[in-house]
Amino acid sequence: MSEHDSRLEILRFGKLLHERGLIAATDGNISVRLNASLVLITPTCISKGMMTTEDLIVVDMLGRKVSGFRDVSSEVSMHLTIYSMRHDINAIVHAHPPTATGFAACGLALDQALISEVLLSLGTVPLAHYATPGTSELSEALEPYIPDHDAVLMANHGVVTYGCDLMQAYMNMETVEHFAKIALVVKQLGCEHPLAADQVNKLQEIRQRLRHYKLEIRSRA
Repeated sequence: MSEHDSRLEILRFGKLLHERGLIAATDGNISVRLNASLVLITPTCISKGMMTTEDLIVVDMLGRKVSGFRDVSSEVSMHLTIYSMRHDINAIVHAHPPTATGFAACGLALDQALISEVLLSLGTVPLAHYATPGTSELSEALEPYIPDHDAVLMANHGVVTYGCDLMQAYMNMETVEHFAKIALVVKQLGCEHPLAADQVNKLQEIRQRLRHYKLEIRSRA
């Protein structure tokens, strides 16, 4: 995908995040890996649902601005940490989906085996301990979970999801919020019936096979 197309994709998903209430005001940030050394990312202090292609900026892997007239997001290091640890990842979405962020504010991970589809697509969604946004502490809090998870709750903060492209990163965010709503209903009903260990193991095996298959398909492209 060209840089111009990537800019259009970021605008498209920024609007979707805003319209679906996954972010508010100037919350959140979105990025796309352009190549091994450059990342296209949303700037600070702007509504992600009201951007133009010119608002986006390009940074290098040290977070230094390469092009663009707006200021770099204070959370750029979180994105760069994920890219540096996961070479299969090409897009990242950070948002504050209300229900999932509510779990994060309560110190609760979304790690119960309640829905088979969620286990197949994301596995579990762990909770990283609280760290001040825009600091290196945030990246350090996420690091233990980045290698084996494609979505992480951040205590008292929000959610970060990532994928092979921006569509996948965005879909992962939708999945997290959808699962959080289901988990909340389960808690309200008070009759949790998680999947058994052997059922979870089967789903994990299928997920690994699907993951390897997708990586193989991408390597052939």
